[in-house]
Amino acid sequence: MRLPFRAPLPSRGLLRLTSSVPTARPSLGRPSTDFKSTRSLLPLQPRRLFNMNAQELSQYYADAPPAVVRLEIEKHFNALDDKQKRYAHFISRASLAGNRIVLRQVSPESESIYDFIIALHRAAGGDWKGLAQKVGVDEAGLSAFLQYAAQFLGNSGNYKSFGDSKFIPRCDESVFTALASASPEAEKHLKATNGAIFSADKPGLLHLGFTDEGHLTTYYPDSPNITKDEIDAAAKWMQVKGLLPENTRLRKTEGGVFELLIASAITNLPAEGGDVGKETEFVISEGPLEGKTVKLVYGDYSKEMAEITKNIKKAAENAENETQVKMHTAYAKSFEEGSLLAFKDSQRYWVKDQGPMVESNIGFIETYRDPAGVRGEWEGFAAVVNQDRTRAFGELVRSAPSLIPLLPWDKDFEKDKFLSPDFTSLEVLTFCGSGIPAGINIPNYDDIRQLEGFKNVSLGNVLSAKAPDEKIPFIADSDLELYKKYRDASFEVQVGLHELTGHGCGKLLQETAPGVYNFDVKNPPVSPVTGKPITTWYKPGQTWGSVFGGLAGAYEECRAELVAMHLSCEFSALKIFGFGDGTTDIDGEAGDVLYASYLSMARAGLTSIEFWDPKSQKWGQPHCQARFAILKSFLEAEDDFCKLEYKNEDLSDLTIRLDRSKILTSGRKAVGDFLQKLHIYKSTADVETGSKFFTEMSNVGLEYWGTKVRDVVLKNKQPRKVFVQANTYLDEKTGEVTIKHYEPTLEGVIESWADREE
Repeated sequence: MRLPFRAPLPSRGLLRLTSSVPTARPSLGRPSTDFKSTRSLLPLQPRRLFNMNAQELSQYYADAPPAVVRLEIEKHFNALDDKQKRYAHFISRASLAGNRIVLRQVSPESESIYDFIIALHRAAGGDWKGLAQKVGVDEAGLSAFLQYAAQFLGNSGNYKSFGDSKFIPRCDESVFTALASASPEAEKHLKATNGAIFSADKPGLLHLGFTDEGHLTTYYPDSPNITKDEIDAAAKWMQVKGLLPENTRLRKTEGGVFELLIASAITNLPAEGGDVGKETEFVISEGPLEGKTVKLVYGDYSKEMAEITKNIKKAAENAENETQVKMHTAYAKSFEEGSLLAFKDSQRYWVKDQGPMVESNIGFIETYRDPAGVRGEWEGFAAVVNQDRTRAFGELVRSAPSLIPLLPWDKDFEKDKFLSPDFTSLEVLTFCGSGIPAGINIPNYDDIRQLEGFKNVSLGNVLSAKAPDEKIPFIADSDLELYKKYRDASFEVQVGLHELTGHGCGKLLQETAPGVYNFDVKNPPVSPVTGKPITTWYKPGQTWGSVFGGLAGAYEECRAELVAMHLSCEFSALKIFGFGDGTTDIDGEAGDVLYASYLSMARAGLTSIEFWDPKSQKWGQPHCQARFAILKSFLEAEDDFCKLEYKNEDLSDLTIRLDRSKILTSGRKAVGDFLQKLHIYKSTADVETGSKFFTEMSNVGLEYWGTKVRDVVLKNKQPRKVFVQANTYLDEKTGEVTIKHYEPTLEGVIESWADREE
């Protein structure tokens, strides 16, 4: 589980008409062969028709320009000794070896787009302007390509990592064709995209999701006719069989066989058998897929998994302690053989590896982008611990056992013992994945979290990275100075409480084995929501994710955000972060931080509406769905706690008004009531009531929120940050590792990724 980077959204104007940047739409057809004379014209033979108007399509254009910032790491990396640097280097290489996995998980065309960009970089030889002049592309056309390329690399694909919507270049398709003419290799890769860079003829395919709902997903490859019901039925069969899903994809063949593709370096069943023995073919005996065959197929992403395994084994050779050696040995077994049982072992050792100088995690971790919410996207990171900031988080960990009982439920719905985790502030060296979060709380396996613990990390150089000239709409002028001063501090408080106490609290009431319960089933706990004994709980083999399915991600993020909002009202918690002396003082500096935190959440909920799709009337980002629901709870609070004010009919002056004096009364009550329901429904596996309640709280609708509010949010949106990361290099003779930084420019982003391919 992770908390994504949240940044203010400055104003950005409408598209500007230039000779090579059409405002109405991208290319609709086949480019002309005479590029120099027609590069600014739309093709005359359209082959992609639109069901959207120009205003609707404009939200899918690539950012112009994206906000490029550098992750500063050199000072922290240079403080490591040689062995620690090698350890970090090999974890970095293992993580980045999975980049092509991420690309394939995003869309069928993403890997070819990536290769096209890298091939053009090589053809340019560092001189992009010279390349453009050579093939007749003007400055605006080149800028549009570079902007698209940097955003693509920042998202590891052509769909936004935050929002899951496609983005397309702000230029004619012929610009890309002309640039590709500079290199046969680039031409080959551009041709392999089959026009998908610019295609927008089917609005449903502009969003990731289930194929039978008209969306795009590669977690179910070559399976255009697979249905959501079939996916759910296969997931239930896997649950009964004891097969974990995170490193798998599911393919439905033309013959009706369901192939479970398992990510592994080897392409055959391991000699000692897999996680469920030596069988690889099964016939489902009941349910919607009764009589259907499921076949286990090893070797998905085999080339990449082999490279990952090689580097992880080298990391083990440079580990600082035996726990790290065991952790990487388990990783290697998992990546080589496709065993998620071995991966779970790696996570157990990872939890036990307390206080390392170099922190990491790697694998198929987060399940947000699988529409079913069970299959993981590849990610891996290597980071250096910031000792000074970690000390503050250590105090938060020590205080957690006294903070958690302040939440609105009794001990029956809380862990018997809070397993104090490692909580560190990290400076990221490498993060490979579709996006870089601000904080992480893992592992995601309920049994490990409940019985063995978890870890929290806050990514310091992600939090501190700033884009120039940020503007902040929707905040009242009277609040703006305070908001600017304390937004970073309030976000650090939010991240800490969200990750540690939010994701770290709560008990799942379970029948852990037939007839064995982790609560008194004869005298079940009384729900504080209904005032009656509970009647639902998790059955053997069920997990939080398997029960709540695709809604689990947004639901849990909302619960964790609410925990943080509730506990940030405790001035003893604010003191831990250096604000106030622990006494309640809403008008002091600690009160300033608290007010900024509630303003930030209200504003995040408002701007989240960007990621709700009016065509499908669905959310494209779980954190946004969560924050919008919280905003609604603010607006529904008693005594006019929070209001959205405007005088203009088009809402162009829309402003958040939040009553600071009522945070500790009406505000906290609204948060507590919302949180209590979410928590109890989760704790008791009450998926029917919980799903209905959360769906209602995050419902948008077309008339007000989905049209009027969303339009003004889109007019004021800002590009999300694209991070430029360093690369490390090992001298095989001396064993020394050096680091190379890149300029925070569009060209610097491309160069950093091109160097990783050398």
